[in-house]
Amino acid sequence: MAVASTSLASQLSGPKSPTSYCPQFSGLRRSCSKLDSFLSLPSPTQSLFQHVDSHLRLSTSRKGCRGVVSMAGSGKFFVGGNWKCNGTKESITKLVSDLNSAKLEPDVDVVVAPPFVYIDQVKSLLTDRIEVSAQNCWIGKGGAFTGEISVEQLKDMGCKWVVLGHSERRHIIGEDDQFIGKKAAYALSEGLGVIACIGELLEEREGGKTFDVCFRQMKAFADAVPSWDNIVIAYEPVWAIGTGKVATPQQAQEVHIAVRDWLKKNVSPEVASKTRIIYGGSVNGGNCSELAKQEDIDGFLVGGASLKGPEFATIVNSVTSKKVAA
Repeated sequence: MAVASTSLASQLSGPKSPTSYCPQFSGLRRSCSKLDSFLSLPSPTQSLFQHVDSHLRLSTSRKGCRGVVSMAGSGKFFVGGNWKCNGTKESITKLVSDLNSAKLEPDVDVVVAPPFVYIDQVKSLLTDRIEVSAQNCWIGKGGAFTGEISVEQLKDMGCKWVVLGHSERRHIIGEDDQFIGKKAAYALSEGLGVIACIGELLEEREGGKTFDVCFRQMKAFADAVPSWDNIVIAYEPVWAIGTGKVATPQQAQEVHIAVRDWLKKNVSPEVASKTRIIYGGSVNGGNCSELAKQEDIDGFLVGGASLKGPEFATIVNSVTSKKVAA
């Protein structure tokens, strides 16, 4: 049985509404020929775009599609389920049973992140087809750090990944960019993969600061990590997490393009090409297919919908929409 969760964004933005796209946010889009259809939108939207574009014009040198089936280093779509602070022994046993019986497309990397106290239970019951992630870790080796969980302990329990930089850690717990970057560096040095989260608040989006925020968060990772070989970037606009509002496919795509171009310019073209950039923010079984069709959306980080086995399987299998779009 799925457990309803309370999100940071819902606390900041008021009651949750039914899942919907957010047309009031025009987003940030690089200038290219694909904008012809955009220019037919109402004039207020055009004006906001023109204001943003005049300050943030991205390179148009990247040609063609990246080859969707081999979209990243591993050649696989990536879908993670972040269970957050939800579940009981009973509900998690049922969820794992549903996941074990689900038919999942083979060419997708699938990861779930249970609460710390249930990692061992999940690991012992879950099919090897799905890997297990932690939702956080300490900045270095374990020791006298009350309440923390070390990378070494996570590895001992069989975890392969860790989620770092989630907005709920940034904006509720107060973790800053540099602290998160150091966590990522240590986890990678010890052999854990990192799902590195970035994303802007509502007021940052409305203020035209989406790129500034995401690039600042990216720089903190880039300044700290020894390699990008085992990093998946998760773009999660905070205003879309748990609110029922989701970025339109175009809004998500434009930020993914910008992040990939940032990697190209600030790390290397090779890293930009192979690094998977996934989207999170009220992803569900109803909107995942359209999002998956976007060229630079390489998968999803799923919150509430990951607590429902059949719906999570639908999201995993949205990779078929990616192939059709190719």
